[in-house]
This record gives sequence, structure tokens and C-alpha cells, in this order.
Amino acid sequence: MSAVQYDVIVIGSGPAGQRAAVAAAKMRKRVAVVETREVVGGVCVNTGTIPSKTMREAVLHLSGYNYRSIYGLNYRVKEKISMEDLAFRVQSVIKNEIDVTEAQLSRNGIDVVHGVARFVDPHQVRVEGAQTDATLEAERIVLAVGTRPASSEKVPVNGKTIVNSDQILGLEKLPRSLIVVGGGVIGVEYACMFAVLGVRVTLIEKRNRLLEFADQEIIEALSYHLRDMRVTMRLGEEVDSVEEPSAGTVVANLQSQKKVSGDALLYAVGRQGNVDELNLAAAGLEADSRGRITVDDNYRTRVPHIYAAGDVVGFPSLASVSMEQGRIAAVHALNDHAMPSNPSLYPYGIYTIPEISFIGKTEEQLTAADVPYEVGMAYYRDVARGQIRGDTTGRLKLIFHRDTRKILGVHIVGEGASELVHIGQAVMALGGTVEYFIDTVFNYPTLAECYKVAAFNGLGRLNRYQSAP
Repeated sequence: MSAVQYDVIVIGSGPAGQRAAVAAAKMRKRVAVVETREVVGGVCVNTGTIPSKTMREAVLHLSGYNYRSIYGLNYRVKEKISMEDLAFRVQSVIKNEIDVTEAQLSRNGIDVVHGVARFVDPHQVRVEGAQTDATLEAERIVLAVGTRPASSEKVPVNGKTIVNSDQILGLEKLPRSLIVVGGGVIGVEYACMFAVLGVRVTLIEKRNRLLEFADQEIIEALSYHLRDMRVTMRLGEEVDSVEEPSAGTVVANLQSQKKVSGDALLYAVGRQGNVDELNLAAAGLEADSRGRITVDDNYRTRVPHIYAAGDVVGFPSLASVSMEQGRIAAVHALNDHAMPSNPSLYPYGIYTIPEISFIGKTEEQLTAADVPYEVGMAYYRDVARGQIRGDTTGRLKLIFHRDTRKILGVHIVGEGASELVHIGQAVMALGGTVEYFIDTVFNYPTLAECYKVAAFNGLGRLNRYQSAP
């Protein structure tokens, strides 16, 4: 059987694969996308980003969390919230996102081939599925296979009471108590959601603080809110084993000899690259112990015509960044031309409750680098929009250079943070200074006013230092 010829083969239809395929198609290349699932969208649409963020919105709406400061702590849109209530909204959004992705691939003339891809040689890929048995060949190949939840022999995931993040919506009922193992982005996001629903959550993390890559002050604020929602945090602790002593009870045995019990357990420690079935050796490639593929700044692997993008290349594993990586990989693969992109200006969005978003440097990084900086702080409660929304806990932190006044970092905790951060992103990208926010008129009332308040706060502090005898 002869191979079907393409200019570009993209393996995986998540954010990185989708953008890589569309970028190549817009350069008038013949493109094929290979997808293991029966539907497109990858982990992002089907089990990861979209489901978890949709679940978060359902939790916030049904619980009435955002309006408790106005209507009282007992305010709820629905008294008894079930897993079915949450899954209903999630499935509706997933279906729509799949339709949108399929339409985009179709109108760009991209062939979608469903099946498991396996390298035959560096240019040929064998695809086998329920309705597919074909060999594809291309001059350029982009690997965007994504990741799956990592597993551990210490935690026997059964998909019912002991689950990973892909299975969380499959819980038969809302547990009264939940153990979350892993204080990374996924673990903390789900810990917040279940805590808002009134579930007693115990969060176990082997490191001594949550989300070490984020600004410490912002994480301290998040930790305060977690404790305020009755989340018990076991930091600096590691799980030694997990058992089910009786039906409906899960016990996590910690290395410190403590025992933590709950109705269910979520294991959210790391993710593993989906490379097991690719037969990378036939292409002259290999992955590390976590299934990650090494790439250069243009996402080219050590085999010059094969590129990799998205979660399979490792940190930061954000859907937004994966999209950009896929686009850069495709353009470089076809033009051998480096795309202008600045990773230091990539924003981070963490959908905890309250959500966190940031861009640029943290105070800890600037201190370590001996960069002279000043901080301006604004609190949601100090602007009218914060009072109207009932969010009196949020804050926005501006970090700027003491001498040049250029913005070095923006760190926000509070509802709308992932939208609000883009104002700071634009100013940073254009080399703006803190004075921009002083001279700019913001709509009133908006949370964007926090930028002006923070700028006045920071410059006021700087002027006090400069005028001191």
C-alpha cells in the first residue's frame, strides 16, 4: 500500500496541533492532522482545560460564591448541587468547542485522520484506528500529542473513589470530604472548586509552598482564602500509600506517619507525555522519563524536519502558550524563519478561586538578580467595581524599575484576573512605564482602575524614599 503524501503531518489536534495545522494550511500546504480520539480538540477540549474551567464557572454560579459578601454566607443559587449539575454544563461546552475546532480545520482544507499514529521511519507515519489503516508521508512533521495524568504505584487509581483529573467529573456523587494529592495548578484548582461547594478538602503537597513559580505574596493571599474555605493544607508532606479500609472511605498514609481520610481522593501529581505508542526510535527520537521531547527555541527536535510543541515539550504547559508554540513550529518548519515571539511576555492564568494571573518577574526573581524595583498595590475593595461585584478580597500588584519606571511584572489575585492582566501585558510589550497608568483614563467603574491606584501607590512610596533626608 503506497503512502498518502502531505506537506505537513500534525500528530494531535489540541491547541498546539490545531494552530500548527492551520498555520501550515494558510501557507497553502497540504496538511493532515492525526487524532487518536474519535473527536478533535485533544486533552484541552475533552478532559483538561475546557472541562475544568467550565466546571469552575458552574461551581461559582450554582454556589452563589461571588455574591455571598452581598447576600450573606448562606446564599446559593441551588441548594443541593450534584455532579450531574456540573457535568451538564461541561458537556454542553465541550460539544460546542469540538464543533468549532472541526469547522476551523475543515474550512482550512485540513484532512483529519482518526487513529493511533506510529512512526515507520523519519518521514512516514502509520495510522491505525476503527475506520483507518493508512500510511502517511510528509516532508515536515509536528508532534503535538499532549500529556496524560501521571500515575504512581502508591496510589491505585480506580476511576470511582480514587481518581485522576481526567476522571473527576465521573464521580457518582459529590463527596462530603475529598483528599487532593498534589499542590500544582490542577490540584489547587480542583481543591478550590470542591471547597466552594462545601466539601471538606485536605490538600497534600510535598513542597513547602503552593505554586512555587508564582509571586509569593499572591500565593500567600490564595493560601489564606483556601484556609478560609476550610481547606486543610498538609505542606511538606508526601503520600506513602493509599488504601480503602471500607466502602466509601479512602485513607492516605503519609510518610510522616499521619493518616488522612476522605470519601474520595484526587491524584494530581504531574503529567506524562503521550509518546508511548509513537515508536519514536524509528524517527531517531527519544523522550525523557516523563515523556517529554527536547526542542530548541523554534520547537525543532534533534531530527531537523520533526518539530514538537505543546505540553509534550514541558513547562509551562498552558493552552495559550501551546497555541503559540504550534504556530511558531509550523512557520519555522516551512520557512526556516524564526518567528518573533517573547516568552517573557507570556501571561499565566491559574483558575483557582479566586483566580490568579501574572506576567513578568516576581519580587523573588528580581531580588535574586539585584534589580532595583518598587511595588504598587491596589485592592479590589478600594474601587467601586470591586464593591459592586462583591469581590473585596482581590488585589493587583505592579512591580516597576526604580530608575527607568518600566513595568517589570503584574501579579493579580481576584475574579477577572486572567482578563485584567492583558492591560499590563500590552504596556510591558510596548516598553511602557508606570506613568502610563497615571496619565490614562479608565472606564468607571471598572477593575481596570486598579492599575491607576497601584501606580499612584507605587510612585507615592518611591517619592517618599526620594524626598527623605
